[in-house]
Amino acid sequence: MQEGSDRMPEVDDAMCFACGEENPISLGLKFKKTSADIVEAKFTALKNHQGYNGIMHGGLVATLLDEAMAYAVGIKGITAYTAELNVRFKKALKIGEKVIIMGEYEKSLKRTIAVIHYCSAQILDSSDKLIAKAEAKFVEKT
Repeated sequence: MQEGSDRMPEVDDAMCFACGEENPISLGLKFKKTSADIVEAKFTALKNHQGYNGIMHGGLVATLLDEAMAYAVGIKGITAYTAELNVRFKKALKIGEKVIIMGEYEKSLKRTIAVIHYCSAQILDSSDKLIAKAEAKFVEKT
């Protein structure tokens, strides 16, 4: 696949928890490319995503961010795996709240044993207030 493609590399992701169309408990994320390095998806947290009463479980918020960054790597035609994920929670993601999830591919560095890809992501509420953000390193599949 060529860099800058609108599609991720071909992978069997039908059962992916975050985006799998055949997974009955999938989060149903559908990312679209909005620029050469950025992907975006809309999402609404449901009651079955709840942690504490009325808010989305923090681990699932981290999943949203991780998936956004995986897609940001994927639109470059790269197959890579999350090696490190750092999440900063700014406020609770409320059940029923409509949000925008954005992932951005930032750069890559070739190391002695692997190519590392750096990405960031954020989740914004309908007023463009930051709910959570993350940075990650992805290791390219060899």
